[in-house]
Amino acid sequence: MAVPKQKTTKHNTLTRRSHDAVEPVASINCPKCGAVKLSHTVCPKCGAYKDKTVIAVKK
Repeated sequence: MAVPKQKTTKHNTLTRRSHDAVEPVASINCPKCGAVKLSHTVCPKCGAYKDKTVIAVKK
């Protein structure tokens, strides 16, 4: 079994983990209805994508 020769320092551990931070999801307001939606997706409230109604949503 492989065993490390030296203890991993706090600096090396934190440096390795520096890219693991969770970033907030990019959300925008729908230009048609104003609801908050994910970028580059169909609006769940009105079914519009790029100012065109793509799917019919039941109200």
